Amino acid sequence: MTVTTIPFVEHLGIEQEKSSLYLTPSKKLENHIGTLHASAQFALAETQSGLFLQTEFPDIGEVIPLLRSSNVSYKAPAVTTLTAKASMDEEVKSKFVEQFTKRGRATILVRVEIRDVNDVVTMVGEFKWFIQKNLR
Repeated sequence: MTVTTIPFVEHLGIEQEKSSLYLTPSKKLENHIGTLHASAQFALAETQSGLFLQTEFPDIGEVIPLLRSSNVSYKAPAVTTLTAKASMDEEVKSKFVEQFTKRGRATILVRVEIRDVNDVVTMVGEFKWFIQKNLR
């Protein structure tokens, strides 16, 4: 499944270009002061973290990924198209692979930064995922 075909992601209008997601503001995504709603930015960042995991671990097999927790901080009002980028420490990646290989499940933390077209950071976040092998 591609992340942009998830119904809520489609509803928001999140689009993909290579390994990054972006969101173009529209009237339906505005908050009470006319900027991009915080929940739309959150959805963009959370979806980017999932896409990043798919990209980083293409051979992991069929899994059930569930967002366990998140911590986000909004830095500036968002009024232009936003692009999300994700990252993780190599140590985190290695620990995840080791635990997942051994137990068939593990947690992993993905960092996401959202920037507008002027390269201003509008939001940063950390997304902790629980990933388990699909036992079906």
